[in-house]
Amino acid sequence: MVLLSKLEETLIIGNERYELGCNQYPGAIHPQGYCYLRQFRLDPFPIFTYEVEGLVLEKRVFMVHGENTTVVEYAVLKGLEAKRPASLELRPLISFRDYHSTAHENNALNREAQLAPGAVSFAPYAGLPALHLAHNAQSFEGGGDWYRRFQYERERDRGLDFEEDLFNPGVLKFALSRETPAVVIASTDVVRQADEASTLKEREIARRREMAKSASANDDFTRALVVAADQFIVARGEQKTVIAGYPWFSDWGRDTMISLPGLTLATGRHDVARSILLEFSKHVSQGMLPNRFPDSGEAPEYNTVDATLWYFEAIRAYTEATADLAIARQLYPVLLEIIQWHVKGTRHGIHVEEGNGLLAAGEAGVQLTWMDAKVGDWVVTPRVGKPVEIQALWYNALRIMEDLAARFSDEVGRKRFNRMATLSQSSFNRLFWNEPAKCLYDVVNGTNDASLRPNQIFAVSLPHSMLSAERARLVVDTVERELLTPAGLRTLAASDPRYMGRYHGDQRSRDAAYHMGTVWPWLMGPFIIAYLRTHAAPTESAAARQRVAQWLADFERQLTIAGLGQIAEIHEGEGPHHPCGCFAQAWSVAELLRAKAALARLARPVAAALSTL
Repeated sequence: MVLLSKLEETLIIGNERYELGCNQYPGAIHPQGYCYLRQFRLDPFPIFTYEVEGLVLEKRVFMVHGENTTVVEYAVLKGLEAKRPASLELRPLISFRDYHSTAHENNALNREAQLAPGAVSFAPYAGLPALHLAHNAQSFEGGGDWYRRFQYERERDRGLDFEEDLFNPGVLKFALSRETPAVVIASTDVVRQADEASTLKEREIARRREMAKSASANDDFTRALVVAADQFIVARGEQKTVIAGYPWFSDWGRDTMISLPGLTLATGRHDVARSILLEFSKHVSQGMLPNRFPDSGEAPEYNTVDATLWYFEAIRAYTEATADLAIARQLYPVLLEIIQWHVKGTRHGIHVEEGNGLLAAGEAGVQLTWMDAKVGDWVVTPRVGKPVEIQALWYNALRIMEDLAARFSDEVGRKRFNRMATLSQSSFNRLFWNEPAKCLYDVVNGTNDASLRPNQIFAVSLPHSMLSAERARLVVDTVERELLTPAGLRTLAASDPRYMGRYHGDQRSRDAAYHMGTVWPWLMGPFIIAYLRTHAAPTESAAARQRVAQWLADFERQLTIAGLGQIAEIHEGEGPHHPCGCFAQAWSVAELLRAKAALARLARPVAAALSTL
């Protein structure tokens, strides 16, 4: 939910009023506070520096960890004179709407403000949480009105509702001083005191410093990624889950399982990893993990073939990182049930094919793999049949089960999983190898889909690979040559007639390009792992590590492009690879962290390092 949309700010010096805000209305930009904005930086929070008639005002915004609470401070740095007093007026503009929606003027809104010493609260609609504003203002004057027809250019670009009305319930009036910042603490959880702001700020700075220390982050880029990773980990009930991306994704099963090793294990947050694994085990249904938890509390959606298979890999990675077999033992019955459902068949035609042991999936109108764009009834990349990365994940899951069965003295299970894995490996190499192109088919389903996509990289990057060393090297070479960009891997080779190098226009146009050439940073994780594996020979390993280090270093500048301190969801396929989609994406950050961890491990003796890639 978006409750507090913004604070409309007016700085008053003597008898002059200066509006610091900046809004787009039909045919006008008003006010034009950007004229007073001298600097914006992340240090470590968003900080805006304004200068008006020699007075320098610094605005700092930060959130309180574990709460729905945001702190906004305004501090005078210089230029405040006794003969020229200054004050600040803040008008909260509230929306109280779902984050996918926009608010519009209505008569149902309750205009009343509840006043208390140092606080004012609003509850404009029944059934929604109240918004509490703790403050150190001299006064609050109620009685506000609607601000109409704010315009949002990004929504206009996408063909969405791009106009919004926001309600202003009143004005907070502050007398500015050099000694005490003007403070507003907005929260749904608690009514805090304004003088807590400094303590909350120092506590959050210390928490971030400790996070970086615990993750053994020894360079600025890694420290920034560790802080970025933390912003995706949220509570689901008593346990943890992962927000897939900001500003418009909730928690998705696929994204959570892919992101888990990077967000939690590479950052030393093993307790969070354990919590996520246990939480998702509660939601397994007919051998499937949910793909998405709807925002409004409806039943989870089970429409993915890969999220469940990534769950096996997440458990394996957790067990390896912690040497904690207890969680794997606890979840072993759940994993057995998942395998059984896949063998006999579950939703959406997901089943193991007799004779070849491969995993088929798909039906008309449903998108089951990570290439899941859908416009109305049009599934852009249906990939029905046997997608290449699904076979890689299935084989990896079977080998993981073979290993767990051996550890837990399940000899019958061990032999069974060994037979299943051996059969699938043999079938895969027979059916999926595209000899003319020296790489793998993307989908096998009666006919062979030779689309050159990055999905084949997982047949090399996952811990258990079905490919020989020679074929693995050929796959990596092909992906590097045809798909690698400075921002990640393209989802389709530029030589393909269907390739779409730009991501723009309305939602239909964007979804059509989403997996048809658009670049995804998260794919650099598996690509780098695969590259290091296939370039591990003593004669080339040093050069390979140097090249990977440069690829990763190139990503550091992305922290300043889409959103400060974050890595975007996607980039355009054509240079200069403009960032698009979510400005902050969990698996983009996670896979860079995992790749950096893999590179760091290679600083250890070669034999030990290679065994952990």
